[in-house]
Amino acid sequence: MLGNNIRAAKRTPNKQQVFQMAKAARVVMIDNYDSFTYNIVQYLGELGAEVLTYRNDEISLAEIEALSPSHLVVSPGPCTPNEAGLSLDTIRHFAGKRPILGVCLGHQAIGQVYGGRVVRAPEVMHGKTSAIEHLGQGVFAGLDNPLEVTRYHSLVVDKDSLPECLEITAWTPDDDVTPGLVMGLRHRELDIEGVQFHPESILTHQGHELLANFLKRA
Repeated sequence: MLGNNIRAAKRTPNKQQVFQMAKAARVVMIDNYDSFTYNIVQYLGELGAEVLTYRNDEISLAEIEALSPSHLVVSPGPCTPNEAGLSLDTIRHFAGKRPILGVCLGHQAIGQVYGGRVVRAPEVMHGKTSAIEHLGQGVFAGLDNPLEVTRYHSLVVDKDSLPECLEITAWTPDDDVTPGLVMGLRHRELDIEGVQFHPESILTHQGHELLANFLKRA
């Protein structure tokens, strides 16, 4: 049972500490033509990061390299990973070279790159909240557990299809309307992590802290 792996959350940093951890980051954001992208950009900027945003069909891998980013974020989007422009290739190319965070569609793209299947969710979640459980590691370090998050998705990464190299880091609990779904995953060896929910939503608790956990990774 996933719930048996819950670990106690540590105390979260205050806003000034969060800012100090994140202010040196230079982030390239791959925008999958999603209305939420610039909310994530705003959160990252509030944390002190420099964010360079490009649509998924308006930049090449070589051009991303030339920007010398410290971090990469693959945004949400209205499609599947197969229609997400440069997103899949970005994850493949920069894996092990830069920390990568995938949000919603970006999370699904990470799953697909490593062999996971992206499937229809049992219920469409549009602006609905869930109290998810997590391991307290990676971007979830120090966050509330359970953590209240906001979900906008009709697809999920099938947990039974995940390869050994990917670890489930967050999930919906047994009493959720959609129990047992993957809400977070990460690569076991590379600095690549995804979240199915939207950390930038006003109804998601500790969204800034979650993004700061990502930005403070070098």
